[in-house]
Amino acid sequence: MGTDQYHEPPSELPAETRTFARMCASLAEEAEAIGWYVQRTAVEPDAESRAIMLDSLGEEFKHFSMELEFLLRRTPLWREIAYGILFSEGDIVRHGEASEAEATGD
Repeated sequence: MGTDQYHEPPSELPAETRTFARMCASLAEEAEAIGWYVQRTAVEPDAESRAIMLDSLGEEFKHFSMELEFLLRRTPLWREIAYGILFSEGDIVRHGEASEAEATGD
């Protein structure tokens, strides 16, 4: 089993933290795959091939979203900050600053 996602000795980390790290790694991998599919579909001239890739892209979006929800459910502060940013109209940075300040009391 690889340990590249750990910054501390895995044997010293509780199981919950190792699961969290695995899910973070999976989330990053899904984000990378999304970027790859976006690039591939942008240049693919064959319509049938592009349609298959777009179907795969949808799967990556689904997996990314499921993994993000898993992490947010287990990290209340992250969820609270994300709630103030996601699905909001307007300035993303302002929402982020306000959401973080409200969640942390700063």
